[in-house]
Amino acid sequence: MTLKQLIKLENRAKEVWVISPTLHYDVENKEFSELVSVNLGERTKYKYIVPATAQVEKNIGLFKKKYNLTDLDIAVNFLILPASEFNPFLMEIAIYNASTECIACAAPATDDGNEEVIVFKQDTAKAMAKSFTTLWKRYKRVRP
Repeated sequence: MTLKQLIKLENRAKEVWVISPTLHYDVENKEFSELVSVNLGERTKYKYIVPATAQVEKNIGLFKKKYNLTDLDIAVNFLILPASEFNPFLMEIAIYNASTECIACAAPATDDGNEEVIVFKQDTAKAMAKSFTTLWKRYKRVRP
């Protein structure tokens, strides 16, 4: 799958769960940030799991300003976990419509000129969605 195909998938999604080491696509990539802006206006539900790093803290501030969100919006839609030594090696993963079709994709954490996106098999996508839900419930004490 290409990034352009991924944008089309996200445009059709009703819910998007993102695991991101940097929040790059949502705040620094023009095509994705325009899409997120439109989707938020159309009530697409976004949930994020991110590490507590200086870069993510800065990008959450940009995210909040860019999409005109409140502190409560950030608190409800972001799960911020302790940073790890693995963060520089992680890819961004998005899970689309976890409760229905459940499609999971991965891309480099930042634009590196690679237009290819990994699409995981259905069983892997469902396992990722289950793990996302488990983490979210453990820390937020509600279902995503």
